[in-house]
This record gives sequence, structure tokens and C-alpha cells, in this order.
Amino acid sequence: MTRYIVKRLIYAIPTMVFISFICFVIINLPPGDFVSSYAATLAQQGVSLDAEMIEGLRHRYGLDQPFLVRYGQWIFGIVTRGDFGQSFGWNAPVSSLIWDRVGFTMLLSAATLLLVWAIALPAGIYSAVKKYSFGDYLVTTVGFIGLAVPNFLLALVLMVLSFAWFGQSVGGLFSPRFVNAPWSLARVADLMSHLWIPMIVLGAASATALIRIMRANLLDELYRPYVATARAKGLPEWRLILKYPVRLALTPFVSTVGWVLPDLVSGSAIVSIVLSLPTTGPLLLRALATQDMYLAGSFILLTSVLTVLGTLISDLLLAALDPRVRYE
Repeated sequence: MTRYIVKRLIYAIPTMVFISFICFVIINLPPGDFVSSYAATLAQQGVSLDAEMIEGLRHRYGLDQPFLVRYGQWIFGIVTRGDFGQSFGWNAPVSSLIWDRVGFTMLLSAATLLLVWAIALPAGIYSAVKKYSFGDYLVTTVGFIGLAVPNFLLALVLMVLSFAWFGQSVGGLFSPRFVNAPWSLARVADLMSHLWIPMIVLGAASATALIRIMRANLLDELYRPYVATARAKGLPEWRLILKYPVRLALTPFVSTVGWVLPDLVSGSAIVSIVLSLPTTGPLLLRALATQDMYLAGSFILLTSVLTVLGTLISDLLLAALDPRVRYE
């Protein structure tokens, strides 16, 4: 098991280097740069910049240097100092802009992922065991609705219902008096009271998709000969199901962590705007619109890291569930 973990970690290092390079290439693909975008914005306001001023800004931000030099400086700063570069639009270090938002994003994503698993696992098991029952049809119907309704529309509906039924404003993660307040038990309680709507909105589609995956996987296992043999030996039904078929059905289920974790983060951009959440989504959209390459590249890199991390977690869980995976 240790050898398997070390091998996966070694594979992750060159993968991250390659991903960081691709992220930087993608950010630099659109024509122009931050200075040209900034000059165009000023031109719309009736302010024009001459060629010398534009060239001076490009030199100030290091945009006149070769592509590989800029990439090397960026990745070297990240690895050695945790320095993600300077945000052009905010005129501030990228690290000072992203960590608070990344913290809230990770909190929301982790809470949503736990909610998704807490719902999908038992619902998928029940739906498979009670195949074609009223409960199975109900879970299936709710699942299709969850997949069909866009996240932002569900967010709007829950905002209206929360305000109409509970008289609670659900915009943001804090009440107005706690937005800039120091951390305390009261602020944590206020955060928890605002966290449930984003969790439901972000987890709805993922939970319903995982329910269908779990149901299909478990149905494949329930009619295998080893299940009939265990049942003939008098093993209690629910113990039999949880000990053997569910464990094997979890193998494809846990492999979905590789896409669920980054999907929760990247898929929260529109929801974050609708709910006014202090997460990475709105800031990333602004960075992309203004071609603030270090800020946008850092967010894309972090999302890519989550993809690799999710895949690594999936591999480790698969190895724990199925020893055969370790020897492939």
C-alpha cells in the first residue's frame, strides 16, 4: 500500500508541472493583454492613452518580457515563496486576494461533498434494494428533477422561499453585522445558518447523479452468485448487503471524487454571483474578463490541483476497497 501511495504521489508532481504550463498558455492565448483591455476600458470613458504610456504600463507589469520568462518567474515564485504574482486589476498580491476566498470555497465544497455523499449513498442503496418500488420511483423522479433544474434557478427559488417562510436574507455567507466582525462563536453560528442553501444548490445535481451511479453499480452486484450463497447461509439481509455488494459497488462510486470535487468549485461561479458568496467564482470571472493573467491563472491552477487531488483521493480509496488495484 505504501509503495502504491508513493507511486501515485510521484506521478502527481510532473502532472502538476504540465498543468501549470498549460494554465499559463491558456491565459495568454486571447489577443492583447491586461494593458490593452485597460486602455479599451478607458477609451470607452473618453480617456485615451498614447503609445508611450501603454508601453510604460506593459514594462511596469512585466508584459514586455518573453512568455517563458514570465512563466518561469511565476512558477518559481509559487514554489519557493507561495507568491502567485501581482494582480493587475487590484494592484495587490494575488495571494492576498485568493486565500480568504479559497478558504470559504473549500469550506463550502467540503461541506457540500459530505452532504452529497450522505444523501447519495443511502438513497442509492435503498433505490437498488427496493427496485421498482414506490420509493425507487420517487428517488428516481427527484433525481431527474435535480439533474434538470439549473443550479442558479434553484438558488433563486430557495432565496425566495427562505425569505418568504423564514424571513431570512440568504445573500452572502454572513448577516450584515457579521461580515467584517472578528471570528467568534456567534459568527460561526451565523455562517452555519447561511451555509445550508449554497450546500443544497451546489450538491443537488451531484447527489442525484451519484444516486444513479450507486443504484446501477449495486444492481450489478445484488444478483451475483456470492450474494445468493451468503443469503443461503442465513446471513441477515442488511448485513449481507452492506458487507459484500455495497463494498464492491463503492469501487466505481468513489472514483467519482476525481470530478465531483473540482466540479463543485468550478460549478459554483454562477451560484456565487446569484447568492453573493465570497468565493472564487466571481473573482475568477472578473479576472478573465480583464485578462488579469496572474489572478486568473492562479485560480485555474488551484482548480487543476483539486482535480489531481480528487483523483489521488479516488485512487487511494479504490486501493483500500479493492486490493487488486494496488498491483495493477
